[in-house]
Parts: sequence; C-alpha cells; structure tokens
Amino acid sequence: MLLSCIMVVVLILPKEKRFKYEYEKGKVWMHSDLVSPFNFAIEKTPKEITADKKDAIDAVLPVYKFADRITAIEQEAFKIDFDTKWKAKFQGNNSRSKNFKAGIDLIDEFYKKGIIELNNHYQKKKNADYYLTIVQNNVATNVNSSALYTPSRALDYAKAKLNKANDDIEQGFLLDIIQDHVQPNVIFDENLTQKLERESEESVSLYKGMVQKGELIVAKNDVVTDDVYKKIESLRKEYEQTGLFSGKREIVALGQVIVVGISLSLLIIFLYLFRKDIYNDYRQLSLILIIVTGMLVALSWAIKIELPSIYYIPYCIVPIIIRLLFDARLALNIHILVVLIAGFFVPNGFEFTFFQITAGMTAIYSIQNLLRRSQYLVSAFLILLTYLVCFAGVSFIHEGNFSKVEWIHVAPFVLSVLLSLLAYPMIYLFEKLFGVTSDITLMELSNTNNPLLRELAFKAPGTFQHSMQVANLAEAAIYKIGGNALLVRTGALYHDIGKMRAPNYFIENQKKTGNPHDELTYEESARIIIRHVTDGVEIAQKNRIPDAVIDFIRTHHGNTRVDYFYQSFLKNFPDRIFDEQVFRYPGPIPFSKETGVLMLADSVEAASRTLKDPDARSIDILVEKIINYKLEQQQLINTDITLKDIETIKQIFKQMLMSIYHVRVEYQSAGIKLPEKEALES
Repeated sequence: MLLSCIMVVVLILPKEKRFKYEYEKGKVWMHSDLVSPFNFAIEKTPKEITADKKDAIDAVLPVYKFADRITAIEQEAFKIDFDTKWKAKFQGNNSRSKNFKAGIDLIDEFYKKGIIELNNHYQKKKNADYYLTIVQNNVATNVNSSALYTPSRALDYAKAKLNKANDDIEQGFLLDIIQDHVQPNVIFDENLTQKLERESEESVSLYKGMVQKGELIVAKNDVVTDDVYKKIESLRKEYEQTGLFSGKREIVALGQVIVVGISLSLLIIFLYLFRKDIYNDYRQLSLILIIVTGMLVALSWAIKIELPSIYYIPYCIVPIIIRLLFDARLALNIHILVVLIAGFFVPNGFEFTFFQITAGMTAIYSIQNLLRRSQYLVSAFLILLTYLVCFAGVSFIHEGNFSKVEWIHVAPFVLSVLLSLLAYPMIYLFEKLFGVTSDITLMELSNTNNPLLRELAFKAPGTFQHSMQVANLAEAAIYKIGGNALLVRTGALYHDIGKMRAPNYFIENQKKTGNPHDELTYEESARIIIRHVTDGVEIAQKNRIPDAVIDFIRTHHGNTRVDYFYQSFLKNFPDRIFDEQVFRYPGPIPFSKETGVLMLADSVEAASRTLKDPDARSIDILVEKIINYKLEQQQLINTDITLKDIETIKQIFKQMLMSIYHVRVEYQSAGIKLPEKEALES
C-alpha cells in the first residue's frame, strides 16, 4: 500500500527541475554570490504588464471615417425642405435665392469640415475634446475633435453668422431648417479601433532589460530589493521552464521517490509506534493513504494547469478530515508531512509551508472537542482569520509599506476556506466506505432523541437513567486524563441497550412487587445477566451502530464474573462440580482509555445505588474498593491508563457521586457500614 501510494504521487508530480535557492523580497540573501550563468530577459511583474497594456491601449487614437453618403443625403434634403417651406411661408418674396445661398453655404461648410458626435469613453472630462484619427479616401489624419463641428457647435456658428447677415435673410426660418439637417458625418469606427487596441496590447513586451552572462545578480548578505527580486524570479522561471541546465528527468523522478518515500514512511512508522490499531487495520490505513495521495494529486493538477494561485487548493481539508475521523495528534502529524512534501514543488515553498501549517493547526485546535454543528462555521472563520493575519505579516515583511499590500490576493484564501467545508460531506462518504466513525456521527448518536435511546428510555427507564449517570462520570474522567470524551459519552449511553430484551431481570428496572430471579437457578440468572452483552451487540449491529460504539458494549464488563450469583452458588452447592465460565462474561477486556474508563464508571455507578445512606466516607470506600477490584482482576492491562490516571479517576468519581447524592462532608457521621453484597450486576 505504501509503495503504491509513493508510485502514484511520484507519477503525477511535475518533473521540472527545482530552483535550489530560497529567497524573499526585503530579506538578506543568505547564499553565495549569484552570478548569471547565461543571458536572460527580466520579466515584468503582472502589475507592470497590466499597466503597460493600459498605457498601450490609451495611446491608440479612436478611428473615425467620413460618411460621404450622409453628406449627399443631407444636402439634397436641405434643398427639398427649403423649397417646400419657403413656398408655404414666403410666397412672392424675392429674397429666396439669397436665403437659399446662405443656408446651403452653411450646410456645405459643416459637412466639408466634418460633424462629429463626441464619444464619452474618450472624453477625459465632461465636454472635453480629444485627439482622433480621421480616415478619408484611405488617408489617415490625426486631428483634435475641437477642429470639427459638433451638432451644437454647428448651430451656434450658424446663429452667429446669420446674425451678421443683411435684413433680407430670414434667420429664424433658416436656423429651423439647418437644425433638422445637421447630422454627424464623421462616424466612429468601433471595430477598427478595437482591432488597433488589441494589436497595441499584444505588442507590449513582457520583458524589460537583459541580464548578461557573468553579471552579478546579488551578492551574499545583500538585501533582496525589488529590482533584484525580479531578476532572481526571471532566472528561476528560465531555469525551471527550459532545458538550459544539464539534468535528466529520471534523476528528478528519483529525487521525488526519495523525498515522498521518506515522508510517507515516517507516517507509517508513526502509526506503527503510536497507533497500532490503525496500522493493523487495512481499511483505516488505506483511507489515510488515499486522503494523502488525493491531496498531493490535487496539488500536482493545480501546478500543471497553472492555477492562478496555489492557495485555491483547500489544504486544510486534510487535517479536518483526519481530526474528525481519528484524532488531533494524527491529524497534525499527517498535515505537516503532506505540507512538507508540497513545499518542494510549489513557488515560495517556505512561505507556502508557513501559511498551510499555521492554518492546519488552527483547523485542528478549533475542532478539538466537537459538540455543536456551529463549530464547523466557527472553525472556518478561524482558519480564514489565520490566513489573513499570516498574509498581512508576510506582506509587511515583503513590502515594508502598508499602502503597497495587495489585499486582492486574499481572495484565494477565502475560496480555499469555503472549499474546506466540503470535508464534512466527504467524512460521511469515508465513514460508509471504510467503516470508521467520526465525531459528527458520535454527536448524532449521543442525542437522546435518537430512536434507539428513546426505545431504551421507554422499555428500561432505570437502565436509561443509569446510562446517563455513567456517561456523566466517564466523560468527566476522560476529559481530565485525556481521550475522546464524545466517544466515551456515546459508548456509555449505549453500553446497556441489551437490557431492553429482559429489563425486569435487572434491579434498576424492577418494581417492588417481586424479583424474577427468585424463580430461577443461579446458573440461569447468570446467563440472563451475561446475555445483555451479546444482546446489546446484536441490537446495535441491527441498528447500524458503529463498531467503535459497539466495542463499549462488548468490553464494559470485560471477562469478570457475575459475583453475586457465583458466590451464592458456591455457598449453596459447595460440593457440586460446575463450569466457572457459566458465571463469567465473554469479554474482551477493555483495550483503550475510553473503554477502560467506562468499565470503571459503570461498576462504580451501579454499586453506589446500593448505599443506603451515602456519605463522604462510604463513597470513598466504595470507589476505592470497586476500582481496586478491577485492577486485581487485570481488567485494565490492555489499556494505556496509568496509575496517575487511576488516582485522578477515583477523585473525580468521588466528587461527582457526592454531588449526585447531595453529600455535605462536614455534617457526615463516621462508621457507616457498607452492604456486604453488591446489587445485581448492571
């Protein structure tokens, strides 16, 4: 599985050679003197290219063409309109020819010089003129729009000239007709203008200046200034994108095998040393390797398609999924290893590693104890806040100026955080495919409105109340000694569901009218009591309860005896030969902190119900007796509970039991004698 994972990752990773220097703008160059090994051009920054293209487009003058057809149409229309209106208004007036000549001369002058409608796009301010290119008879001429008439300018000019004419000129009559026939004949050619703008934009050079072979780019201990940074960036791109340096792709691939192999091997070693339960479970191990491989494949894909920003990839999805499916320590370990691998293949690897590790740690810490669904959104907000703070810090280091920080570059982080929310539906898919249990599922199962828990509360109300108290005890203890509190609480709520099949045979559900065990032999009673474990497993499996919760049902009594019936049998039949296993639970014994704590909480809570007059001393003796008995029976040898943890658990149980029974220590009398026998096993 490990070799397959390494092979897939190496095959998909880009095989270009990597620039061996790490550098940042504004930082000291810590390497030896960097001398150019060949001639190369200095690339402009995207910002510079954008500015140059804008300048190139602005330098293109808008193109206009004379529309001779409009001139001819309007001149002929003026003549017809003049004749018609003159006859209707001034029949018999002998000044017709003078008026006609005055009007047609103005029309001819306007259309000969040109009438233009100004374009708002090219006006720098309202009513401002601008330079343009006029094409007439395939000859282009650059003029200012002020040299041409606009419809309003033409009318103003006509009014001023007619005012100076003699009395025979009908000024109002002519102005009305001229106004109707002043139309722009210098027409904007949008297609030709856009074509020229595109050609000008495409002609913008992507480079500015050259660096000659042997030229010193930056000396050791010099500060990487903006100009030096551009030169180094240009050299790096030339190095990675061309074959100017000697080297073979096969050797690059070998290096990737070593880097990826040692990183993933360390992950396997970690699982072997600290999480053997996962190491020995091929389903869980394959799930982890699939998640790791999937993220590295996504990264390689983003590099190959040249995604505008590598930070669009939701890297925090890995620690979120691992944390919710497993634990925080494993999530942090995997996240760091995956980010370290990625750092070899992305630009500015150190900066990328810093961003992703800090955001991943925030993701893990923010969902350390998942209790509400709203924590998903809180976690997303904290991850985004971490990205923004880190971006601000790095930008201040690079630019040294608040005003130069380009906040638009935080957009990839926002999208990345939104994509990270896909972790939650993916977790559901992984749970179904690989049989693991997340905190999300545990949170749903621990809701007391769950149908199975409601059935337990209806059929065995005493057992339900007992389970609630056990859940409180176990959860408080596991919080203190460390462990999955949500898992132990869920396991406690379901550990006795097998009692639903015969609730009256367990003391917490019995009524005062009688004890059904009085009608049975000791062996039959023991079998019924023991059977609640196997019945519980069967009920849980039928209701598709996860194995992680079913483990609490299997182990909460370990392989201990049902001592009350066992001792009663020995007392009444001392000489009879019998099989002791009849009185012993099938096991297995607890194998984790959580299952071990539940066993102790279950026994202590059940035994505390036998106290007739609970006080501080009786509770103290009871807790010590029950827990020490479990230790003597070696029920906790497969758990990682330490002696220090045992003392902590005892203190928590004592404090909580005293709170439950409202014990006031200072008023208790001494010498209370505990019952000689415990209640029927819960």
